[in-house]
Order: sequence, then C-alpha cells, then structure tokens
Amino acid sequence: MGQISEDMRFTGAVTMSNLSVTGATIGNAGLSASAAIARSKLAQDALALYTIPLTSLRVWDAMHTLLPSAGAADDLGLVGGTFGTEPPHLSANDLGAAGATTRYARGEYQLPAEYDDGQSVSFRVSAATQTAIADVSCTVDFAVYESDEDLTLSSDLVTTAATSMNSATFANYDFVVTPTGLIAGSVLDFRIAIACNDAATAIVEPTIASLKLMCDIRG
Repeated sequence: MGQISEDMRFTGAVTMSNLSVTGATIGNAGLSASAAIARSKLAQDALALYTIPLTSLRVWDAMHTLLPSAGAADDLGLVGGTFGTEPPHLSANDLGAAGATTRYARGEYQLPAEYDDGQSVSFRVSAATQTAIADVSCTVDFAVYESDEDLTLSSDLVTTAATSMNSATFANYDFVVTPTGLIAGSVLDFRIAIACNDAATAIVEPTIASLKLMCDIRG
C-alpha cells in the first residue's frame, strides 16, 4: 500500500474506522468544525494563571461578612484604593510595634472546566511589607481544603510551609496544593494568613497586591 502525501486532501468520505496518517500535519483549516476532540488529547498548558478578585474574599470565621476596610482584630482589611490611582488590595494595617499579630481572609475557588484532573495546582500571592520590614518576622501562609459537597472537607492540601514575605519589595509567593483527587469543578475553600511580629516604631504594613490560582489545563 502506498504512502499518503502530506499535501493530499480528501474530498469524499473515508469509511475506514481506524485510519492512521503518520507524518502528516492536519492544519486548522482541515479540521472539521464539528470534530469532537477529547480534552485528554489536547496539549497541556502547565500552571495557567487565573486571577481571584480580592473583592471576593470574606471574614474567615464569618463567611457572610465582607472584610473590613482596614485590618483589625484577626482580619485582613480590603483597602478599596482610589480609582485610577491605586487598585484594591489586602492589608493587615500598620503593625509596627504591635508585637506578634496574625490576620486572615478566606475565600472559595472552583477549578475551571479545562483543569487537567489530578495535575498541578498552586496559589500565588504578590506581597510585601510596606513601608518598612518587620524587625522580627512577617510570613504569609495558606490553608486549603476541598469541599466534598456533603458538608465535609478534605484534610489541608497545602504542602508549602509559611513563607517569609518580610521585604518592602513586592514579590510572588507560591503555595503548592496536593492535587490527588481534584477534578474540574472541584471547589477549594482557602484561607490566607499573615503573621507579623514587630517591636519597632516604623510603619510595617503587610500587604497583598494580587491573588491567583495556577493549575495545569488542557484546552
């Protein structure tokens, strides 16, 4: 049987159910608009970024409650910023000379339809301590649970330990989630924690500028 050249075009019906063409490339124009291609056959895009709006976060132990406008008690604050000048961000407020203080925010996120089941998932924050660094320490941490849809949760899925964010320069900090059993549509219940310890008098304002979920996808 002869070979099929790469520039050959079929204008009629092909009735063989297991036809295989080796070495040929099927371009976009040659692909039927109704071709049913399974996601598993698409190329994987590793750790695609999905922005989680900071405005979607809530008080961690009162999910019906919006975050305060400034960090207080054990809650991070949602600072609205000035439109056109400063975007919304999370702030623990000025913790200079406040000693050891931990503040939280909580949210939910649904893994997208294109998520490659059981593959890599991480959360990423861009964070810094404005205006000065803490004289002892300042860390950011995540706890993440999968909702089992029966009012129960998995164990904490985060494998990354609390990470120092004690820098006045914004940087990305990633927190790896154990993906075993996760599928497209899985709902993740997550909590961010900022723990700061400072005894000086300079302004130390732990701040999160952005929040993203990263996951492997197909399609």
